[in-house]
Amino acid sequence: MAELMEWPCLDEYEKLVIRMNTPRVVVDNTVSASTTVVKVDSARKHRILLEAVQILTDLNLSIKKAYISSDGRWFMDVFHVTDLNGKKLTDESVISYIEQSLGCIHHVRSNSFNGLTALELTGTDRLGLLSEVFAVLADLECNVVESKMWTHNGRIAALIYVKDCDSGNPIEDSQKINRIEGRLRNVLKGDNDIRSAKTSVSLAVTHTERRLHQMMFADRDYERKPIIKSASESPVVTVQNWMEKGYSVVYVQCKDRTKLLFDVVCTLTDMQYVVFHATINVSGDKAYLEFYIRHTDGTPISSEAERQRVIQCLQAAIERRASEGVRLELSTEDRRGLLADVTRTFRENGLNVTRAEVSTTSEIALNVFYVTDAMGNPADPKIIEDVRQKIGLSNLKVKELPLINHREAERDEPTVGVGGAVLVSLGSLVRRNLYNLGLIRSYS
Repeated sequence: MAELMEWPCLDEYEKLVIRMNTPRVVVDNTVSASTTVVKVDSARKHRILLEAVQILTDLNLSIKKAYISSDGRWFMDVFHVTDLNGKKLTDESVISYIEQSLGCIHHVRSNSFNGLTALELTGTDRLGLLSEVFAVLADLECNVVESKMWTHNGRIAALIYVKDCDSGNPIEDSQKINRIEGRLRNVLKGDNDIRSAKTSVSLAVTHTERRLHQMMFADRDYERKPIIKSASESPVVTVQNWMEKGYSVVYVQCKDRTKLLFDVVCTLTDMQYVVFHATINVSGDKAYLEFYIRHTDGTPISSEAERQRVIQCLQAAIERRASEGVRLELSTEDRRGLLADVTRTFRENGLNVTRAEVSTTSEIALNVFYVTDAMGNPADPKIIEDVRQKIGLSNLKVKELPLINHREAERDEPTVGVGGAVLVSLGSLVRRNLYNLGLIRSYS
């Protein structure tokens, strides 16, 4: 109301529109014994669910349950979240950040890295490729400040943020940009990837992980067969049409992990589907997600080919972030050529990087690498120790994969069977969601 008082020229209708379009956010630690409950309700618009989930996952929160309901022009969500240790949120600064960020969710936000140049790379994955990429950048005097790299089905996608080593400024010289693109393209092509290797340079980029999904989707990684069979359990995805209600029902069952909901919602959104209703539930280490979707034009999935494509794309989205291999964490003073030297050591010892996250904070490099042997099998512990000796035992440490703390799930509702074998009525689903949103007293 204080904000409205600053605009005395607004009429009552305009004030009402502002109120209606400003999301209402409640963060509550009293509703659940084991989770913090985040409630959001606002006017509905395309991508708003993705933006809400993105804010929560960027804080590395674990979403244990969620209820999404979009009725007409209104959008209502409830998220049950914990930190990665399975604890409720108690840090007031984090709670305040959630309230403020979700409260201005309708405003366009960019997480582009100011003062940096973004390099986008896609191509065929191979042993030592990342080492060659970082060697080229070091030779061209590009300082890597941030980077994320994923591999899936024999393909690689990387988003690398760089600045000029000498000036510390973004790289804007067209001749240098052309040299960077040309040399990186040659590295990505190798001997076998003449057509599909791609490089591009930009001064601005969307959300990094969302962009990686878009890059791998454009590269059609979901159509390719895995070169090495993953040891992890494949996600189960089924899609059915509920013609009388005009929805397609997507059901996902897989191992729970951080950012799972983001990966699924991101893919549905970028495939131009709108989520109208959804329930997400985690039981033990299993996650069960059910979405009622339509195209942005209001129609359900219309063909078997499209149904199969949705299944393939969602399976790929879940698998891309699945971390194969040993997790190695590097923490040391940043210097020129550091990444080239470290990844060259990996390559010389037959270690393949399946995923990487690179960051630099106050001149300290904080990097995470997931490594396997050249065939995708678990790396020999002796080789890992040899690599640590060469790089520095105190700098490079072996870390267990950060496991989500799985408390015993609150059993306030049955878990839906695979594929939603018995589809509940839409009225029942909406009533259940409204109950969980706190808007009605009972859904029985």
